[in-house]
Amino acid sequence: MKIKYLLSVIAIVAITKNSFAQYSQDVVRFSTFQNGSTSRIKAIGNAGTAIGGDLSSLSGNPAGLGFFTHSEFSITPEFNGSKVKSSYFGQTGNDSKNSANLSNASIVYYQRLNSPKGSDKTKGWLSINYGAGYSRTNNFYENIVYNGKNASNSISDYYAGTANNRPDDALAQWAYKDNLIDNFGTAQKPDFASTVYVPVNQTGVITRTGGQSEFDLAFGANYSNKLYLGLGVAITDIRYDYSRQFIEDGTASITANGGTTGTRTPFNSNYAQNQSTRGSGANVKLGVIYKPVEAVRLGFTFTSPTFYSISDVYAEGLATSINGKANQPNSSGDYALNYNMRTPLKLAGGAAVFIGKYGFISGDVEYIDYSTTHISSNDSYDNSSDIDAIKANYKSAINLHVGAEARVTNVFYLRGGYSQQGSPFKNNTGATDVSSDIKTVSGGIGLRFGQYYVDATYAHVTGSESFSPYLINNGNPTANFKKTNDNAFLTLGYRF
Repeated sequence: MKIKYLLSVIAIVAITKNSFAQYSQDVVRFSTFQNGSTSRIKAIGNAGTAIGGDLSSLSGNPAGLGFFTHSEFSITPEFNGSKVKSSYFGQTGNDSKNSANLSNASIVYYQRLNSPKGSDKTKGWLSINYGAGYSRTNNFYENIVYNGKNASNSISDYYAGTANNRPDDALAQWAYKDNLIDNFGTAQKPDFASTVYVPVNQTGVITRTGGQSEFDLAFGANYSNKLYLGLGVAITDIRYDYSRQFIEDGTASITANGGTTGTRTPFNSNYAQNQSTRGSGANVKLGVIYKPVEAVRLGFTFTSPTFYSISDVYAEGLATSINGKANQPNSSGDYALNYNMRTPLKLAGGAAVFIGKYGFISGDVEYIDYSTTHISSNDSYDNSSDIDAIKANYKSAINLHVGAEARVTNVFYLRGGYSQQGSPFKNNTGATDVSSDIKTVSGGIGLRFGQYYVDATYAHVTGSESFSPYLINNGNPTANFKKTNDNAFLTLGYRF
């Protein structure tokens, strides 16, 4: 016999954030940004730490600005085509999203330093060059759809577990009100459990938009055409919007008013989340490039942690229809929180070998420890659970970049590259949203016409993600996503 237990009514907005949202996964997501670059550097796998003489140095290694012997300006628009193939309980799905953005816009001013009359014009400090630029460093645009028949559990099992652990949780209250869970214990000793029969049909829809960008101010100095030093400051920006729906339909044991026995009744429920995150921050870059011999360049860059101020607005809701009749929808309203975040520092080293005037080969290695990502507590937020999650789920990672450029003629250049961005996740992670290494194969061409140049690049990006729409004690359902991005970049440049 089912005994109804009236859950206490509390301020929903104050507690609903605990249901699904995890700040730890967001702050690590915002820590995986890459250096902005022109089409030329993107074509060689972003292996630009030791190259120099490219406007990508503003976002990468500022020491590369010391190589310029003329002032220069370029602009790089981009097109991104995202495709996600899903697999969930043996069923597959596909979705895509296209977007266009400004990838890079940069300028550098060349300033030759005066040398004493009669001195060697190739010795000492020869130039200090200044630059400013905008770069897009992360893209979040993607649409995901997955669906399947779950014969093991229901999201209402999650609601029931939440009710037993935190009976005052808003989502648990909604599920109880909508008859998706019931109390099979007593008022003094409640025992909540799902009323839903399995199997159930489940569908998930995820939409992400936005990106990260930075505005760079930097200078690079040239000492004897041998040693190049650089310093840069970046003002960073985050814009991230996320929405998710999880739809479930099947049958549940519904007890009519005054009854004692449940009747197997069709139902449909839709759990929805919406999040909007905005943030701004800053970091500092220190760089050096050294030429032990004319054909070899060695580069190193230190990028400080980025210190962000974040503004986050979150809302969730649950709408349920029983036997075709809709219940009153449940909604939390907006839950707003401001907090501070610190991303990990990044160390990068690279080498480039130039083969006369015929081209070069370049390679970079980057080190990032994602477990050092930090989010600060304040009067409205206790960071302890998220800090524990960061330590438990994330690790250090290595990013690899290799590429080459061939000078086919005085006008035409051919380029190719490969990069691999290491996953920040540990092997045995408890995170609900786990991604693999991200691999990029790229290629491009360049044309030089005196003071003008045009570079075009195509990049094919692949990766995978495992996503659990809800967590229960055992048998968490998992959707697997195979992701591809086909991106195109076009740089138009002018030297003056």
